[in-house]
Amino acid sequence: MPYTKDSWRRRYSERTDLTTGLVHLTKPSPKHKLVEVMFKILEEGILRGSTTDKGFVVGKNRAVCFQDAPVHSVAQNCWFEQKLRESGEQVKKRYFPSGFLFHKQEIYKKGGRPVVYDKTVEAKKYLPETEWWRIVNFDISDDDAFIDWTHEREWRIKGDFSFKLKDVTLLFTKPSTYKSFIELCDEKNKPFYKQVAGVIVTEQVFF
Repeated sequence: MPYTKDSWRRRYSERTDLTTGLVHLTKPSPKHKLVEVMFKILEEGILRGSTTDKGFVVGKNRAVCFQDAPVHSVAQNCWFEQKLRESGEQVKKRYFPSGFLFHKQEIYKKGGRPVVYDKTVEAKKYLPETEWWRIVNFDISDDDAFIDWTHEREWRIKGDFSFKLKDVTLLFTKPSTYKSFIELCDEKNKPFYKQVAGVIVTEQVFF
């Protein structure tokens, strides 16, 4: 049965493994530093959807990806990925614990939904091609070839995601990154750090 938003928030407040927010992580590009990438996103007010090539999105449609996990859990996973790289188990840097936090209800109202975790070939049988962007491959049948990203609790929005500054909380890896962002904003005379909902330094949350 339905219940109120306030009841929903109270329930979530008693669970450290749940959150009312969704996190979109970002990273530097070959030509731009992390703070420059974040500045540009805020300047445009748009998160661009990933494609099959760049974001493992199935089908022809682009999609913006989010994680339905508390900030401390997202940060914990990022640092675990770092350990994998240091041990040589993993080479590609998939995560930076920096990005954007939005309220789950805001994402839902704009069409965001949890992804469908299943074998891609099976999911394609029961989903129309227009919904393939929601598929995330999941297969734990082979002990030596696990495919499991369910720890990300992923949500997606089809296409791009437009947002207002007042609705986003910024996530930065460490204080020095945040300070660099402030300097860039002041240099460009666009004080985004004063206009957003808030700022979180993930290093301080995790350590």
